Amino acid sequence: MDTNIIAIFRKSSASPFAASRFGVDAARAAKRFHESFPTYEYTPLHSMARLARHLGLKSFYVKDESYRFGLNAFKALGGVYALGRIMTRKLGDDPGLMNYQSLISPEIRRRLGDITFVTATDGNHGRGLAWAAHTFGQKSVVYMPKGSAHERLENIRAAGAEASITDLNYDDAVRRAGHMAREKGWILVQDTVLPGYTDIPSYIMQGYTTMALEAAEQLPDEPPTHIFLQAGVGAMAGAVTAFFRDLYRGTDQLKVIIVETSVANCLQRTAQSPDGNLQIVTGDMDSIMAGLCCGEPCSIGWDILKDHADCFISCPDYVAADGMRLLGNPPAGDPQVISGESGAVTAGLVYELMSDPKLYPIRQELDLNKNSRVLCFSTEGATDTANYRSAVWEGRYPNPSHLK
Repeated sequence: MDTNIIAIFRKSSASPFAASRFGVDAARAAKRFHESFPTYEYTPLHSMARLARHLGLKSFYVKDESYRFGLNAFKALGGVYALGRIMTRKLGDDPGLMNYQSLISPEIRRRLGDITFVTATDGNHGRGLAWAAHTFGQKSVVYMPKGSAHERLENIRAAGAEASITDLNYDDAVRRAGHMAREKGWILVQDTVLPGYTDIPSYIMQGYTTMALEAAEQLPDEPPTHIFLQAGVGAMAGAVTAFFRDLYRGTDQLKVIIVETSVANCLQRTAQSPDGNLQIVTGDMDSIMAGLCCGEPCSIGWDILKDHADCFISCPDYVAADGMRLLGNPPAGDPQVISGESGAVTAGLVYELMSDPKLYPIRQELDLNKNSRVLCFSTEGATDTANYRSAVWEGRYPNPSHLK
């Protein structure tokens, strides 16, 4: 694995995008649906004031998605919203049915009959989909890529799905899920865009905007100057970018930084591509950031990011491990955040940028300084307990420069 932090800069554009799909109005609609669930509540937005001061920032906020629906990750927002849209569409697109009480009613269950939803996942999306399908009295089948943590598999099964770990990488597991959907008459629920398959990925992305709207409502009056968003296929990053660009329309101060693992930096490679075509990373993807090990970009997400992201940064594993340790052991007085590998990489990157002199050129290009107000999303808690302890307790994945 490349042990360097690599940044590619693009000038974000003021060009219009489909704000109606992922902007403020769409986020409000998604949030109304999520609010209809009895277990819905805002996840915390932590002010890491002492950490900000230590790093030389004006403020540093972390949205903690480990509290989401009791599932330890944000992914259920997209899965349950997509299922709600799919089921409502089957019922004739009656907007009055787009709520929890209607969709769990015996009458709706009778009208819909038996549905099986299928997906591929490294863990969080599959668990959220299993929970959503079970909530609505339906079935789910989940395929996981090779190397997936057994703990994540068991959590998916406990949520009600038929789940298995395959001998495939993530993108091939997606293809298997799509093949089984066609063969069995199941419904594929994936944020990967496939030929003729765009509506459901868009529903998933719209579901993610609830997280962004909550954060915007929880932030103080001053908007962030820098938002760091981790990306696998880029669906969450694209949706959240669209939301904030719509919310702060006309503001040129905001910078959006997309963060990937070095072994699956398909968005960064696409940003570098001279012909503008989507770039695909193939083969095995060995990284602790399992949730980001996706080699094929979501074209819907990329259509937003290509114009509205300012920088694409790829990171080795030690950056995520630093973030896990940093958030789990913050300066006295700051809240503790238990963040998994994919959830912590953005905080780890902010730490590296502000503390490593070799990264000063990146920091300077981003205008990251004492006046900066930073927002990160910790998208998961410790969903792989053994790996979390390995990184945080045992100190695995250190920065190689610290070993010299």
